[in-house]
Amino acid sequence: MTTVLIRRTVCLGLLATVVAGASGCSSTVREGRSPAYLIVQRIEAASGAEDDIFSDELSSDVLTNNSVFEDLARVTFRLGLKDIGPAGVPTSPTANNFITVNRYTVTFRRTDGRNAPGVDVPYPFEGAGTVTVLATDSTMSFVIVRTQAKVESPLRELTNGGTVRTISTIADITFYGRDQAGNDVSVSGAISVNFSDWGDPDA
Repeated sequence: MTTVLIRRTVCLGLLATVVAGASGCSSTVREGRSPAYLIVQRIEAASGAEDDIFSDELSSDVLTNNSVFEDLARVTFRLGLKDIGPAGVPTSPTANNFITVNRYTVTFRRTDGRNAPGVDVPYPFEGAGTVTVLATDSTMSFVIVRTQAKVESPLRELTNGGTVRTISTIADITFYGRDQAGNDVSVSGAISVNFSDWGDPDA
């Protein structure tokens, strides 16, 4: 009886392991089926107060000359291949490997752990933008801080010398797209965003 129970236990354990392994593998295959992937080369942003000056860090002005402006960012992508080919004979991307990015999400967080949307940080949001990443670097512009965020809590409390002066955050941005064969691809990047009622630029 003991031997039978042990054998049954071992068999059930092996079956569970096989099932779990198969589930994990299939999930991984679905998520990473494309032979190509995206690399975020750089993320830059510009305050709506001076939308032609891009930097690796964003000083977001919540009120500029008594007006509210959205803040823009731009990302530079590079295409990578999972199979790089043998040494000396690198694999080159084909048209099927080109990746079309069509949407993105932005989530703000603070390093002190106070991350309640609408209380400590602006609400997360999803946006759309389209660029096809070819064999060379490709750049896409997108909105990183929406105008409505600047008239909602907690950013509206920063205006006109409010009780809060500055909110320092990190914006986590994830870009989503597909290769030309229909395989889903995503990549993430981040940039520091400091919100305040900064001094207005000279007219």
